Amino acid sequence: MITQPIIPCIWFEGDVEAIAEWYVSKFPDSFVDYTTKLTDTPSGETTVVTVSLAGQFFQLLGAGPLKERNPSISYMVTFPTSEEVETLWNELMEGAEVLMPLDTYDFSERYGWLKDKYGVSWQIMHSGGMDIQTVTPCFLFVGDVFGRAEVGMNDWISIFPDSYVLEDHLIRYEATDGPELEGKLNYARFVLSGREFVAMDSAEDHQFAFNEMQSLIAFCETQAEIDEYWAKLSAVPEAEQCGWLQDRYGVSWQIVPWEMEEMLMTGTKEQLARVTEAFLPMKKIDVATLRKVY
Repeated sequence: MITQPIIPCIWFEGDVEAIAEWYVSKFPDSFVDYTTKLTDTPSGETTVVTVSLAGQFFQLLGAGPLKERNPSISYMVTFPTSEEVETLWNELMEGAEVLMPLDTYDFSERYGWLKDKYGVSWQIMHSGGMDIQTVTPCFLFVGDVFGRAEVGMNDWISIFPDSYVLEDHLIRYEATDGPELEGKLNYARFVLSGREFVAMDSAEDHQFAFNEMQSLIAFCETQAEIDEYWAKLSAVPEAEQCGWLQDRYGVSWQIVPWEMEEMLMTGTKEQLARVTEAFLPMKKIDVATLRKVY
């Protein structure tokens, strides 16, 4: 069962159960937690597989084609030995696109960045003795949101409890990097609801942006908590749909009550059908209505 209040969700077009098994076979200390199948959704049958990859829970959503996954959100995987870095790199290289070759860099003795055969981006690196989370979601602020990584990071920290900047892991661009970059975030590690995340600015001419193919699920205990997150995060009214919203930086969030997750995980086929029918027309999730139809 998921034990993390905020987890990534990745949207896929293919057989998401097979994709989940592929990832679990590649990452150490990983497992499939549970699978939920929903019928009569806009994508037909929708399958959600919850997995743990080296200590980070993900939900993998199989819901038909929409957009492309891109490196605006990637996942940093940090190991204490170069051998572990090499092993995972080689495992994920099948059909992958290399974004930065596996090599020695100023910031890590062994580091590489690739986009795997399913379009998900992984930064795999030697920890250099740092005590940091093994798998960490990373936001790359580019294009229209370039230069807003620090504002976004601080905004999210102000919204979620148990959240703060890890000051020892905050690096700014210097004057030698150019006037456009100076003072902006080269790399910042921060905590949201007890879990680590990374934010970075890049002035490169990247032809991508945050989109719905990678989102964050924020689990909530109460309707009041759902209401608060929704009011503080949602910035694009037309993007509001069945618990999904888009914030002012273009990042997609799912604001989900734990109670709804338990319904979808344990309910009968008939209960799942009623809950699905009820939540699909909603924008913000109404727990009382779901409880009634369940």
